[in-house]
Amino acid sequence: MAKITYIEHDGTEHALDVKSGLTVMEGAVKNNVPGIDADCGGACACATCHVYVDPVWLDKTGDKSAMEESMLDFAENVEPNSRLSCQIKVSDALDGLVVRLPESQH
Repeated sequence: MAKITYIEHDGTEHALDVKSGLTVMEGAVKNNVPGIDADCGGACACATCHVYVDPVWLDKTGDKSAMEESMLDFAENVEPNSRLSCQIKVSDALDGLVVRLPESQH
């Protein structure tokens, strides 16, 4: 279990306990966090679960795969700390993770 804070574009925060083994995207969807569409359900095929990982957490969330990098080409306003939340697996090591949501997923 890890406490993950999702911060909407307008600053609204959602601090949630997310079960280890789920993805950051699944934690958001299961708890109705607005702003994570996840149209493909986590198959790394749509880029509608784009998040900005707080820079202090980048080394703990792992590297982007080639497929994730490719899918981020379809997201708006990509930044160096952009990730697809479906590709970040939750573990106890991510307890305290902060992700920010873009203004739009389309």
